[in-house]
Formats: sequence, C-alpha cells, structure tokens
Amino acid sequence: MEQAGTEQTETETERTEGERTEAERTDPTAAGPESRRPQKKGRRWLRYTRRTALALVLLLLLPLLGTQVALRVNYTGDPADGTRTRGRDALWLGHAWVDGRKKDADVAALARRLAGTGIHDLYVHTGPLEHDGTLPPSLYPKARWFIDAVHRALPGVRVQAWLGDVLATEEPDGMRLERAATRAAVVRSTRQVLDAGFDGAHFDLEPLHSGDRHYLDLLDALHRETAARKVPLSVAAHQIDPLPGLHTFFGAVAGHPKWWSQEFFGQVARRVDQIAVMSYDTMQQWESTYGGYVAQQTSLALEVTPASTDLLMGLPFYHENRFGHRGAAETVPAAVRGVRLGLSRTDADRQHFGVALYVDFAATEADWEAYRTGWLG
Repeated sequence: MEQAGTEQTETETERTEGERTEAERTDPTAAGPESRRPQKKGRRWLRYTRRTALALVLLLLLPLLGTQVALRVNYTGDPADGTRTRGRDALWLGHAWVDGRKKDADVAALARRLAGTGIHDLYVHTGPLEHDGTLPPSLYPKARWFIDAVHRALPGVRVQAWLGDVLATEEPDGMRLERAATRAAVVRSTRQVLDAGFDGAHFDLEPLHSGDRHYLDLLDALHRETAARKVPLSVAAHQIDPLPGLHTFFGAVAGHPKWWSQEFFGQVARRVDQIAVMSYDTMQQWESTYGGYVAQQTSLALEVTPASTDLLMGLPFYHENRFGHRGAAETVPAAVRGVRLGLSRTDADRQHFGVALYVDFAATEADWEAYRTGWLG
C-alpha cells in the first residue's frame, strides 16, 4: 500500500510537472516559483531605485523649501516708525548723460523727477575701464557739462563717475586685479575723472570673488586718492551669503560663487565711504520671498558696516525675466518693505543708510511711485 501510494504520487508529480512545462510554453505568466524569481528581483530593484531617487529629491528640496519658508516669515511684521529716507539715496544713470546724447531739457526733467526725494548721489556711467585699467577720455566728452548742469539744477547733489569692468575671474578675458600695473592704472583713471570735475568715484567690478585680497589692496590705494581730495569712494557690492559658506559651495559646483562672505563684505565696507548692495538678481520667484531676502541682506550688511559708512540697498528699477531675475517677484514695493524690515530689526536709528535705484533708463512711473510712497513716506 505504501509503495503503490508512493508510485502514484510520483506519477502525479511527473504529470503535473509535464503539464506545467507545456503551460509555460504557451503562457509565460504561468511559470512556476523558480521561473518567477528573476522577475521578482527586477521589481524589487525597480522599487528600491524609485525610493532612492525620491529620497534624494527630498534631500535636495527640503532645505530649499525650508529656506523659502524662512524668507517668507522674514517678510512678515511691520516696519518701525522712522525707517524712511535719510536723504542719502543714490541713482545709477546710463552713459547717455556724458557722451552727448542728453541735452539741457533732459537735465531739467531729471531735476523735476528728483525734487523732493532723498537722492543725494548720482552714479553716472563713465567707463567702462579698459582691461588694463586705463580709461579713454573720449568716453565722457560731456562730463563737465553734465556735472555743472546738475550742480545748478540740483544744488547739493553729487555726481560720481561710475567706473567698471568685467574681471577675469571666471573667463579668460577681463581685468586682472592681481597685476600691480593694472591696479595702478585704475588709480590713475580715478585721478583722471576727478580732475574732470566729478564729485567722487563709484566702482562696479564683476564678478568679484569673496576674499579677493587684490581688490582690497586696490580699495586702499583708491581711498588714499579720494580722501586727499575730500570726495567719496563708493562701490557696488555683491550680496552676502544667505547661508554660511554658500559662496564656497556655489564656487565649487557652478564656478560662480555669486555671494560674498559677511566677513569680506565688512572688510570692503571699512575701506570705502559708501557701499551699495546689488540686492537684485536673487533667483527668488515670489515677491514675499524676495522681500524677505532683501530684509535678510539688509540685516547682514548692517551688522558689519561701520556707522560712518553709507550703506545703500539696491532697488530694482528695471524689468526683465531671465535666469536669476523674475520681474514679477523682484519689485520695488517688495524691496522697499524688505529694506525697512531689515533696518527696523537691526539698527533702526542708523543715519548713514539709504537705497540705490538701478537704473534710470529702465525705470517706470510705477517704480518711482513705489519709491516715493514706500520709502519717502
């Protein structure tokens, strides 16, 4: 009985295996456990890959999301009373004012525009400097006419020569500040524009990497020249790391550090009479986070700028949509509110403080109205 039962069981097993083999030939989904094993392994690997990818995405997005939430929160609250213009504001002007394109009627219109505002300095584009630091006088043939016209129409307003160039920090072509001869030429060019009658010199050299010792040496030499003439030395400054060491990370990943360390910003601020933060092109996508970003930049700059140095926060008087700048987010109302919030929280009574408007030829009536209502009160 036991033997017969065994034979019957083996026969049934053989028949079942035979049937299974036949089924596998006609229907792959009917494969047995052993045949399904590679398919299960493939599915497990796919699930693992998807979960890993999701984890990596979250690892990257969560800090970004947290930063955006923090900036939005930084935009809340009410600015303190008295956080308005101190009469130390500035306006960047295009090259047309010194190359002969502007006329007396344009100066009269500019005077009407600026009447009753806090504008105390005009940075008029007088360069660009050559890569070797020299400045052709042919670039500003009408400088003396413009300076005299402003002094007549707007007594007390200073006209500074805005000089700049592209630095060879990220591309092979450009000015090389590591060359002593180039720095000496920049000083001579500064002497040249001051001899032409300008009330000061304003520099915008980009992209300028945080910690550039040669730039600090240049500022030391420039300040000796301007101080001897009792005129201001002014610079346009990069933004400050919104997170510690962010410029180092971006420099390693993208080759463009973008920000300065707060320490380096302070080193620059101590060497000049006026420092204007280019607080635009921030990569922010919403007005609220942009305003919160400007509030943070204002606080960071106030913390390391000497009380005797004019600190100016840039306002975006232009309208573009490109990488790093979204026009609908970077608005004048958001910037002004951000400036006032940062000033309120950090040093509400700071007197050597203002805003700098960039730039005259791209500004709209809405920009000017936002400046008047938001900052002038």
